[in-house]
Amino acid sequence: MNSRIRRTAVLFVAAAALPLALTACSGGSSDSGKSDSAAKASASTSSSSDDMGGSTGTSSMDQPFGAACSAVPKNGAGSFDGMAKDPVATAASNNPALSTLVTAVKKAGLVDTLNNAQGITVFAPTNEAFAKIPKATLDKVLNDKAELTKILTYHVVGQKLAPKDLDNGSFDTLEKSKLTISGSGESYTVDDSAKVVCGNVKTANANVYILDSVLMPKM
Repeated sequence: MNSRIRRTAVLFVAAAALPLALTACSGGSSDSGKSDSAAKASASTSSSSDDMGGSTGTSSMDQPFGAACSAVPKNGAGSFDGMAKDPVATAASNNPALSTLVTAVKKAGLVDTLNNAQGITVFAPTNEAFAKIPKATLDKVLNDKAELTKILTYHVVGQKLAPKDLDNGSFDTLEKSKLTISGSGESYTVDDSAKVVCGNVKTANANVYILDSVLMPKM
């Protein structure tokens, strides 16, 4: 009799404890779900940060830099993504800020030369840079193919230069003389006269550094 009473008591205690155990398990599952959600949210945030270059910093270091970059079209063939798909002379022709340069390149007959070159760097003066030259002087240069070619090829270096390569460097140009670059980080000056206002712009065959002044080789 005593044995039967003990078994009944054990069954009663077990039955009473079962709902508590189920509740505890349910609470653990919910916490786990919350933990999984938090982990996913954290991973998503981390991924977004990486995409923006905010986490690792590697992406931002390879992006165009400079105050004038904001004037580059956000979309289309003249945008950074669009220019990266075309060779340099074609890419420049799609950027409204470089229309005077493109006119000069066409007059000098250098479109195919620049588009077919591989692994070059082009220092590209903006329209405002050309506007600093007196109109009579500019018109004269634009109509003198030999002088125009000399000036334009002075803006081209026969190797691809990343920003880190520019620090206080001297480089051979296609014009056969050297240009010098001073500065560091995101602040560079070419030949002590022209500032890089938008640098590290990629095209299919060249790196481009947009300048606020036209470079003049020694004549």
